[in-house]
Amino acid sequence: MRCQTWWLTGLPGAGKTTLATGLVAALQARGELALLLDGDALRAGLHVDLDYSPAGRRAQAVRTAHVAKAAIERGVWPVVALVSPMRADRAAAAQILGGMIEIHVTTSATVCAQRDAKGLWAKAATGKLRELTGYDAPHEAPWSPPAIQIDGGGDPGRAVSALMALLLPAK
Repeated sequence: MRCQTWWLTGLPGAGKTTLATGLVAALQARGELALLLDGDALRAGLHVDLDYSPAGRRAQAVRTAHVAKAAIERGVWPVVALVSPMRADRAAAAQILGGMIEIHVTTSATVCAQRDAKGLWAKAATGKLRELTGYDAPHEAPWSPPAIQIDGGGDPGRAVSALMALLLPAK
């Protein structure tokens, strides 16, 4: 089976990284090579020079797509967890990749704000952070279909199982 990029998009705190980590583990359990490309980890290294402006976010999506493409060329399944709030940026990534499976993690802003593991939502509420996606900056949901929608507010194990069943037939 040919590797494909699975691209998870959604609000900060939606559960993208949790689901992506579970998908990588599930792929590896099937004997596949898989690579997690997480937005926060990328911003700590490869994307350290990028800000959260529209241009910075677009550059992050494009760079991530190039890394994902290199992984596919080596037989590795890339699983991307990136806010990537704009449809045009995800479309640019899909063009580089020759297509991808977009997974919209639809967790509500209320649940994301309650989780707030990084304190971003609290900073936005007090005015210390501006342009937080889902608070005072937009997130354009993927067109559905072909995008897959999954609620990241529930049990992550069940969500990963549902995605795996949908995306890959049983061996």
